[in-house]
Amino acid sequence: MNLKHSIRDRVAFTLVELLVVISIMAILAALAVPALKNIGKGNAQVGAAQQLVNDVARARQLAISDRTMVYMVFVPTNFWMASSWLSSLTQPERAVATNLMSMELSGYAFVAKGALGDQPGNHQWHYLDTWKVLPQGFMIAPMKFLSPPPYYTYFRDPINNQGFTIYPFNFSPNIPFPVADTNTESLASGNNSATSPLLPYIAFNYLGQVVSSAFDSDALGTGVDIPLAQGSVAYPLDPVTKTPSIPTSALLPSAVTESPPGNSTNINYNIVHVDPLTGRATLLYHHVQ
Repeated sequence: MNLKHSIRDRVAFTLVELLVVISIMAILAALAVPALKNIGKGNAQVGAAQQLVNDVARARQLAISDRTMVYMVFVPTNFWMASSWLSSLTQPERAVATNLMSMELSGYAFVAKGALGDQPGNHQWHYLDTWKVLPQGFMIAPMKFLSPPPYYTYFRDPINNQGFTIYPFNFSPNIPFPVADTNTESLASGNNSATSPLLPYIAFNYLGQVVSSAFDSDALGTGVDIPLAQGSVAYPLDPVTKTPSIPTSALLPSAVTESPPGNSTNINYNIVHVDPLTGRATLLYHHVQ
């Protein structure tokens, strides 16, 4: 008997066995890929929420360090529909506003009336940093921008099995937008309420406390809750350059799409909670296993 031939026969695979192994590996890969995609998507959503937590903390810290009221303002949809405000903008201001079209529901900035260096009794509006934006594909839930604020039972908390309410943002017509010196004369006279876009905001006083709380009723008590959503905002584009373009004739509105639909209100939530007394932000999240 040939010993080498016998060993080779025992360790070799037949073509059928090899095809079976490949088929099993293909099935396992097909099952694993969607799960891996969902893990990545969940991590990205938590990352977007954590960015918002960090920037809420930044607004609070600016209020404490500058000993002034700091507003964290958010870019609403269709802000260019305030046509009288739009027509009053200078060309540079209009350019800034156009750039903000791609930040609807996802952009925000820190603004203060009065900062270190202002003359006593002559406080000016200041944008304290550049406009920031959430990662692509993420936005603040559209219901948070509704005005006037209705009451919303947002979802049922899986821990204590109790429903709770999240209210929309507070709004102000008196914060200059999109830059600090926009409409400053009309702002000073208080006559611009019909022309300036209503800006959603949360605000912190010099102690770092929330002064714009809508007193959301949730598991953590009163405070401000900012729910996140996955989706996009389709804004008007220049037909030639395909870049954001504020319409000059027909004021076309943006279209908000949650993808998948309703993801801001299902149990797979990510919510930034801001405590009203301390002003500290924390991330509340729950993922269905």
